[in-house]
Amino acid sequence: MHTTIYSLIRPFLLFTISIIVFLTLTRTGLALWQVDRFEGVGNFANLIGGGFRIDLSSAGYICAVPALLHPWISRTRFHFQWSYLLKTWFFVCFIAILFFELATPAFINEYGFRPNRLFIEYLAYPDEVTKMLLNGHLVTLLLVFALLLLPVRKLCQLSDCIVSNEVDKDGTSVANRLVACLLLIVVISLSARGTLGHRPINPALVYFSTDPLVNSLTLNSTYSVAYALNQFGDEKNASKLYGKMEDDRVIELVRQESKQPLDNFRNNNYPSFSKRSPSYKGQPKNLVIILEESLGAQYVLSLGGIPLTPEIDKLNQEGWAFKRLYATGTRSVRGIEAVITGFTPTPSRAVVKLDKSQKDFFTIASLLKENGYQTQFIYGGESHFDNMKSFFLGNGFTDIVDFNDIENPQFLASWGASDGDLFNQADIELTKLHNEGKPFFSFIFTSSNHDPFEIPDGVVTPIQYSDKQLTQYDDKELLRHKAIQYADYALGQFIAKAKKRAYWENTIFLVVADHDARAMGKDLVPINNFHIPGVILNSGLEPILDKRIVSQIDLAPTLLSLMGIENFSPMLGQDLTDLTASGRAMMQYAENFAYMVNDEVTILQPSKAPLNFQYNYQFNTLSPIDVNRDTSEIALAHVLWGSLAYKNHWYSQQGK
Repeated sequence: MHTTIYSLIRPFLLFTISIIVFLTLTRTGLALWQVDRFEGVGNFANLIGGGFRIDLSSAGYICAVPALLHPWISRTRFHFQWSYLLKTWFFVCFIAILFFELATPAFINEYGFRPNRLFIEYLAYPDEVTKMLLNGHLVTLLLVFALLLLPVRKLCQLSDCIVSNEVDKDGTSVANRLVACLLLIVVISLSARGTLGHRPINPALVYFSTDPLVNSLTLNSTYSVAYALNQFGDEKNASKLYGKMEDDRVIELVRQESKQPLDNFRNNNYPSFSKRSPSYKGQPKNLVIILEESLGAQYVLSLGGIPLTPEIDKLNQEGWAFKRLYATGTRSVRGIEAVITGFTPTPSRAVVKLDKSQKDFFTIASLLKENGYQTQFIYGGESHFDNMKSFFLGNGFTDIVDFNDIENPQFLASWGASDGDLFNQADIELTKLHNEGKPFFSFIFTSSNHDPFEIPDGVVTPIQYSDKQLTQYDDKELLRHKAIQYADYALGQFIAKAKKRAYWENTIFLVVADHDARAMGKDLVPINNFHIPGVILNSGLEPILDKRIVSQIDLAPTLLSLMGIENFSPMLGQDLTDLTASGRAMMQYAENFAYMVNDEVTILQPSKAPLNFQYNYQFNTLSPIDVNRDTSEIALAHVLWGSLAYKNHWYSQQGK
């Protein structure tokens, strides 16, 4: 019997139909689950239409290579082997697609959108991730794998059915094979490309909402993760996402917004390097930075949150506290990047992880080391996590104290020693540094307030909520609250102890969060979830609650000024000892970038025009306003700056 052209294209047609039907069903289910995030039937139509284009593109990429080979190999003496390989390929793809869709609800609950590059970024740290999953997400893990195993037999049968009846002993004419091959090339190319425009389909082409979750539902999770993986190669070039600007104009605008005299910028080979004179003129002081894991202002009563942190509330009354301090991102490495290097956020990974920043990249540790300081990093877990150890040792830190160095830890969790054990060790280390008689900088990073929220028993008593309040929080959020209480308690115990030590007198302490616990919501950038606590102790100034809008990148220049360190550095943050400084903050939320000046927010999205909003701090709302071309240009300059500085080595310590 003569084999028709249809029989040659049939496997790929059936496979494509199968996954489009499945992904449309899962997308619809997720949309119904989040129905309150949709505004009318039109949004559902956009979701299904855009989702179909993405699913068709996904199928095109999956089928591309086997479809080119199939017309030629399937009618040779290797047809049995080829048939087996094709069935296996389809089966593996079905399993992968099913796995990512099953994992999606839990990921949405945690991060507010479909799986993206965060899903794959931490695969480099299997020990930590495995412990976290087993100790905090075991039920979800078991459920996902159970649901993954149940349909295995059916998926095998489906793969057999798709690739059935492919053997034709009479063979197929060369003409039929050629026609089938050309037809597959055209159809699959158009499907994968997803558009007749000059650029292939990408998420921005199907996004239609100002709600990031709704936009992400338009994708499928396999495509979302694959797209993120592909972006790793281009992550250093923000102009591909947001648009272009002449380098000279970028430099001009970021210099202007740093509020420094233009005469301070003296090295055109390193455009942001400038000379900064300190506000304090006495003997240089020591510095201790305590970076608190996942602590948003929403949990701090004195910043308008719920009463979980009485110790931080007390510190806010004793020191220079910031009422409206905003993190630059949503991950710990982004917080480290901002606080330790003063680098502006980018859509790429934080510089802690990038190749070109592993040596000779500016940090306050490298600057202080050149000024005769001993520099130290203290962490209760494994310092290799998130590439911290490599980055720190290559950029000014001379001493790393981590889990293996904690003396007699009393409580061990998935992420290492408890905050109480960490601070006990910190007290030992700071005493040693003081006794050696040299100035020092110590960076302490906590971990107890991290999923799965394992803390010592009997140390803190959970706060009592009314029945009405309890309806707002699920069990996991209540565990988070208890972990925050413990982290706050451990911090308070340490500060109380430190005040009695000899090292306290000449040491400035900064207590600041790396990021909020969760960043999600209906806005393109959930501004409120970037609001974090921060307070400087022993600043030499009167206690104050500073009401200015402040960014994490402003902290390092301010600390150096308070310490009495004259320096030549590339930081664009503002010295907050100047009362006319700041009033601006910048935030990176996945691929969206927000630049806020006095509650006017410009938001940049990939391949879209800038949007401007008025932010209401009291009610946490973003209201659209007319496009402000000036602030939009300034926002673009700042999001492009990081990519330019990284690419051209402008942030090198050698620029001094």
